[in-house]
Amino acid sequence: MKTLKQLLDERPREPLAVSPDDSVFSALELMAKHDVGAVLAMRDGRLAGIFSERDYARKGILFGKSSKETLVREIMTEKVLYVRPEQTTDDAMALMTERRVRHLPVLDTDQRVIGVVSIGDLVKETISEQAFLIQQLEQYIAS
Repeated sequence: MKTLKQLLDERPREPLAVSPDDSVFSALELMAKHDVGAVLAMRDGRLAGIFSERDYARKGILFGKSSKETLVREIMTEKVLYVRPEQTTDDAMALMTERRVRHLPVLDTDQRVIGVVSIGDLVKETISEQAFLIQQLEQYIAS
């Protein structure tokens, strides 16, 4: 089982981020461009919140807010669940399942963002680990 640091090291990329003062529309454009369901809201290099499709649906659309006139800070999630790089993919999957979230920032001991993991990332990793285990068991049985 991999740690989140190992998982992030395999696919290095900067987490997508917006300012809390950006419009919801610009955040949605960035999410659509990169085909992701959430972006971090960063202020002065620090995590201020997370903005997801769910935030937009539940706090924006349902209340008739215009995406071009609403700021990310008005509807983002400020109390962000996060994980540490030394935690395992199973730890992250358990937290996501328990708390019903689909994206978790990975923060170092100084509270700096080093990456983001999605439920899709973790499912792919779990499937890969299971396929490897099955292959090993098949080779063992065949020998």
